[in-house]
Amino acid sequence: MAGKVLVVESDVSVQRLLQHTLQQEGYEALLVADGADALRTWQQEKPILILLGTGLSGMDGHEVAARIRAAEGAAGHVPIIMLTADRDVQAKVRALRAGADDFLVKPFHPAELSARMKSLIARFAPTDISSRPPMGRVHAYYGAKGGVGTTTIAINTAIALHGLGRRVCLVDGNLQFGDHRVFLDLGLDRKSIVDVLSAPSIDVDLLRSLVVTHDSGVDLLLAPPSPESADLVSSAHLHRILETLASMYDYVIVDIDKRLEDRNLMVLDIADTIFAVMTADLSCIKNVRLVLDTIGHLGYEQSKLKLVLNRSNAFTGINVKSAEGALKRPVEFQIVNEYRGAISALNTGEPFMGQKADSVLGRSVMDFAKAVDRQVGQAIGLVASGPGR
Repeated sequence: MAGKVLVVESDVSVQRLLQHTLQQEGYEALLVADGADALRTWQQEKPILILLGTGLSGMDGHEVAARIRAAEGAAGHVPIIMLTADRDVQAKVRALRAGADDFLVKPFHPAELSARMKSLIARFAPTDISSRPPMGRVHAYYGAKGGVGTTTIAINTAIALHGLGRRVCLVDGNLQFGDHRVFLDLGLDRKSIVDVLSAPSIDVDLLRSLVVTHDSGVDLLLAPPSPESADLVSSAHLHRILETLASMYDYVIVDIDKRLEDRNLMVLDIADTIFAVMTADLSCIKNVRLVLDTIGHLGYEQSKLKLVLNRSNAFTGINVKSAEGALKRPVEFQIVNEYRGAISALNTGEPFMGQKADSVLGRSVMDFAKAVDRQVGQAIGLVASGPGR
């Protein structure tokens, strides 16, 4: 089991739904129906998170949250998600003031609940986990050609890794025409990488002030809001930024475009691993061969580059074995084809790992993220221990 979650809910049907969702994610559900039992169970069982309904008999959810916060003091902090049918803004404000960390309106999708839970559990992880040094891995996601889904994979892999309890920063390295603002439904008024230029030095405090935390819990360093600003960010700036971020996070995921210009070459150079995203078509395979040649000319070991075959089950007339034969090397990772679901997520600005993590595509990306995390853990001697491991 990934841990105990206390469910405080008087509605039996909601209790059953929450219990099923928690069991599917590997958690043990502790079910109670009133406030007094909630306080007693919290003290005895020490759950890693509380799902707290507001409409309880005797003592409502707000009072339960307030009593828990008063009792735990500075010694600890159990994350609380308040569950209510009230959509009013004042209801959310009241819940947060009572001590809740998050707020969900019924009915909600189980995938959204799961994503919010994992984000909070990772944020309030026990000291012995959260205080360990960051793994500091820089991963470059490079598309062999446009339209192969590089940005989609980078964004959703970042969310999946965060769901595994890792600290993740996603960098939009396509500085001229980055899509992260659009794909994540963020406005042009957010801070971006270009804001480093106004600072006397690039350090941890500066970057903490510039990253934007997405609803999924992933931190983002966005591309400039206008293409003309991109040229102001030099390779030296980007190098210092990535080095500093690596001292702050377990994973720094850099999504770059296919041009092999100075800044992208610097990213490839500093990256611990390059994930070349491809599809099984002739033009893409041709480009991958050129990338492999370039990697050789740059003096990198071939093991630094990993091939990720996106839409692996789509019919193109070229199967995986044929692609591997043409490239004279194996394809390390495959992600299934669910084009409609991926496009729908992009157009709504809601990544499928947040809303549809239980879909075929979501499970495929999660499997990919787990495999990547497992390899990194083995390489640095760290036993992975996040939720769902």
